[in-house]
Amino acid sequence: MTSRPVVSVYSKTGASEVVDSVPLPAVFTAPIRDDIVQFVHANMNKNRRQAHGVFHKAGMQHAAESWGTGRAVARIPRIGGSGTSRSGQGAFGNQCRKGRMFAPLKTYRRWHRKINTNQKRHAVASAVAATAVTPLVLARGHRVMGAPELPLVVDSLNVDTTKALLTSLRNLGAGEDLKKARDSKRVRIGQGKMRNSRYVLRKGPLIVYGEENESVKRTARNLPGVEFVNVHRLNLLQLAPGGHLGRFVIWTADAFKSLNSIFGNWRRTDIEKGGYVLQRNVMNCADLARIINSDQVQAKLRAPKTSVALHVAKKNPLTNKALMHRLNPFDKERRAAEAKAQADRTKVAADEKKKKGARKALRKARATRSKAFNAIWAGMGESFEKAEAAFQRIGAEAESEEEDEDEQ
Repeated sequence: MTSRPVVSVYSKTGASEVVDSVPLPAVFTAPIRDDIVQFVHANMNKNRRQAHGVFHKAGMQHAAESWGTGRAVARIPRIGGSGTSRSGQGAFGNQCRKGRMFAPLKTYRRWHRKINTNQKRHAVASAVAATAVTPLVLARGHRVMGAPELPLVVDSLNVDTTKALLTSLRNLGAGEDLKKARDSKRVRIGQGKMRNSRYVLRKGPLIVYGEENESVKRTARNLPGVEFVNVHRLNLLQLAPGGHLGRFVIWTADAFKSLNSIFGNWRRTDIEKGGYVLQRNVMNCADLARIINSDQVQAKLRAPKTSVALHVAKKNPLTNKALMHRLNPFDKERRAAEAKAQADRTKVAADEKKKKGARKALRKARATRSKAFNAIWAGMGESFEKAEAAFQRIGAEAESEEEDEDEQ
């Protein structure tokens, strides 16, 4: 974010009443390193885990022994005895019924993670800087449209009752975010509801207080979604829940003023985080278009080249007709002759096909006539044969009658 000279300090009675102004601490100009925040948050979150594991004898309390080789069965240990279905069954292995699990969880697993101190400080500084960027706060889901400005600094939240603190927060424009957190309460999904964490709630504003506002710990603890932390104990898990930058933070004036003494400003060495130096942005101006178009950059640029390229792509005359015509002027006549020859061949083929069809039709007609002629000829032959047989029968009868007459 860009550096601003001062930040307004608002009264707890209303967001329209400015009571003071304080210089913006240097930590708000630190680069917002989302990669560092994600890495540190993931490792810090692992430090909340409680060690768990399985019973070290589970699945291994059987009287089983392998049968060895030569019996055409696997070499897994098997239950001894006979007469029951359990005898001869495999044991111990993770593939066996009632066997142990593969690589059982142990309580001496490396559950926690060590993080470099300087890396954690960079992550906290980035998270603090992100709380002043309104788009990041809105993108995280906070309702801050009623807040007068970010970072939001209030003169004091040292009130006696929770009701008075709630009124002050509403006067500062945080009422919509408080309502969003309060309405989001629901029963947790899954088995976690039986582990002393039955309800889940969205994150509301984070109140960062100093030594002059100690009563915040008592008055803010019953407000749903509201968290509080001392400025000397800023925690990344609260500044960037879930590893997401842009928490809505309400600062008290004394806490806001002490940020320079905690994180430093590139010049101070008497800070709480001894030996720590804030990161600096690689670029003071991230507007690349403005940088490129500036007179200082344009004056150093070379003029655009207008010369023709020395090497041109070689063309293939076999596929480029213009280049082939330059190389061989007769190519045009050759192509025309080839096209004419192709047309002639096509015409000859068509004529041949036509003649072939005529010959085929003629053969078909001849075959039809031959078939009819053969049928007629066969019929005539059959008729002649029948007539010849009749004549022979009549002649035989006449001869037999003559013989009878001679005998008489």
